[in-house]
Amino acid sequence: MSFELPELDRKATQKAVEEALSKYRLYKYLSFEEREASIIANYDVSEGGKGNKISDQTSSVAIYNVDQQNFRKQFCERIEKAVNRLPKMERFLIEERYLTIESDYITDYNVYSFKFQPPITAKTYAKIRWRAFYRLALNLNLAVIKQSDSEYKCDNGGEER
Repeated sequence: MSFELPELDRKATQKAVEEALSKYRLYKYLSFEEREASIIANYDVSEGGKGNKISDQTSSVAIYNVDQQNFRKQFCERIEKAVNRLPKMERFLIEERYLTIESDYITDYNVYSFKFQPPITAKTYAKIRWRAFYRLALNLNLAVIKQSDSEYKCDNGGEER
């Protein structure tokens, strides 16, 4: 019995992982602005009701505030657990390049030349980063699987190219 890892679309997978890490930074470092209930009464002319729905603005605002904070907390914990499962070099790279508050201002060059001790080459950095993205994509269920060329069929009678 053999198990084969899927071949991923590199660009799409990298984009998906980077978006998730960017979302992590937003949730982690920006404060959540809670919604507040309006205290001004709104009068609507309701003919026949609104589908028998009763609106309770205070409870819907409270539910949103609690659910949104819980969602953000769970998302950040999920990312942190996935990163903590990575090997040491990959975890270091992801933490230094993508999870810090200054990550928008840190370049790849800065990380592989100055953060790694001893410094590593750009090629080695790219290999480590891709392995980290691959593992994170599979852990976070963000992987974009590459479609093989043999599955492609043209419209001229169903023959393969």
